[in-house]
Amino acid sequence: MNAQARCIVRHVHQAERLSAILADLSADGSVEVTDLASRLDVSAATIRRDLELLEEQRLLARTHGGAVTMGVLYELPLRYKGARHHDEKRKIAQAAATMVTDGMSIGLTGGTTCTEVARELVDRERLTVVTNALNIASELAIRPNLKLVVTGGYARPESYELVGPLAEQALAGLNLDVVFLGVDGISPTAGITTHHEVEAHTNLALIERARHVVVVTDSSKIGLVAFAQICPIDRVHEVITDAEADRDLLAELREAGVDVVTV
Repeated sequence: MNAQARCIVRHVHQAERLSAILADLSADGSVEVTDLASRLDVSAATIRRDLELLEEQRLLARTHGGAVTMGVLYELPLRYKGARHHDEKRKIAQAAATMVTDGMSIGLTGGTTCTEVARELVDRERLTVVTNALNIASELAIRPNLKLVVTGGYARPESYELVGPLAEQALAGLNLDVVFLGVDGISPTAGITTHHEVEAHTNLALIERARHVVVVTDSSKIGLVAFAQICPIDRVHEVITDAEADRDLLAELREAGVDVVTV
């Protein structure tokens, strides 16, 4: 991992520690108790308890002095992503919400940033929200001022998203003003990408129903390329990200015809 990612984080809560541990595993494939205890400023016993909890959830395998990932392909579960770049995601969501006016029809994919977008829209009137994300649907279902449409499909436990042919059939015939997409990577050459190929196909189906396509992502995803392409970059109209994003990569996105907003 780079130096910034390995900076010392002091007095963090358990959710943040678990997120940091999983992020290190995602990047390096293994972690050491002594290294984590020093970096997170907690005792080795605390780190061992954290690793035990994550092992019970089958998110890692403990080793003598540390832990390793359970598999070759590693995707951070959504429930542990929320603590990462949270302030940036809220600012991105607030900027995205300014694009939405009462009476619009919008689409939301899953992911922590899109979840923040949904939370910014809960008080809007006559808004129709189409989503394949179970966690977003559960938050919006109790809002009588919103019309909520949820796709079918099978649920991915990593992202809480409904994907597959049933989800895509539910989207057929709908017309959306704008769709907001969370991604695992965005690149001028590879387009927008995600870890799972079926999720990518379902997200593309949502894109095809929208007049305006907006990627909402923190700067850590800029320049990354994940396993499955959702669509080429020329299908994206706008990207909203934070000010820490690499300026050269943002310039390349602009050269590719994408409007870029930083917050």
